[in-house]
Amino acid sequence: MLSPDLDGRTALVTGSAAGLGRAFALALARNGADVAVHYHSSEAAAYATAEEAREAGGGDAVVVQGDVTHPDSVDDLFGEIEAELGSVDVLVNNVGNFAPKHWTDIEYDEWVNVLHTNLTATYLTSKRALPGMREQEWGRVVNVGYASGEKGLVSPKNFPYFAAKTGVLMFTRMLAADTQSDGITANAVSPYVVENSDEFPDDLPRGRPADYRDVTQALLFFCDENSDYISGENIEIDGGWLPEDV
Repeated sequence: MLSPDLDGRTALVTGSAAGLGRAFALALARNGADVAVHYHSSEAAAYATAEEAREAGGGDAVVVQGDVTHPDSVDDLFGEIEAELGSVDVLVNNVGNFAPKHWTDIEYDEWVNVLHTNLTATYLTSKRALPGMREQEWGRVVNVGYASGEKGLVSPKNFPYFAAKTGVLMFTRMLAADTQSDGITANAVSPYVVENSDEFPDDLPRGRPADYRDVTQALLFFCDENSDYISGENIEIDGGWLPEDV
């Protein structure tokens, strides 16, 4: 496992009460970061993750609640983090809902929710984190995309998710270009099927889904001090998956 030195760094992982977000938060804590565990509605799970993060890394961990699709809520939760842990050095944009239906069956509210939780949230949290990163001339933004987003994969099912994640990858490249003189990197990790998925396809690459370690390896690589020239990149964690049909 990669081991970047994140002592003295503050990390925020959105949607980190459970699942992949929790794995991200714990991986960062194990490497010395103070961690802000964010949740929207899973309060008990968030506090359990924060306690595990303290035990895993020995640093501090706080729990913050908020709706990352709304500017005022984002500003409030960053204010809490800054008061408790200091400026955010590592931002992991993990939040993002699905709509596993044919696009014609998706209601307006579902459509908006998927676009906002995936793309708008990434924009809002990145915008709020940048001033502090620029001031200290160091920062890592890691966004979560989706496997084969670079290939333009789309499907009539879950279409707003694909559209939003494609936007996330474009935003990542734009952010990398806009911060190239600031000591900040912006990259993406894009898994295919991860171990916590509800359903697994029959033909998974390498005979298994990605486990959390597979994905956190990419996160830790981007957070390393020696990765400071790597920005605007996307690592697909898909086991070599070549989509033929969706």
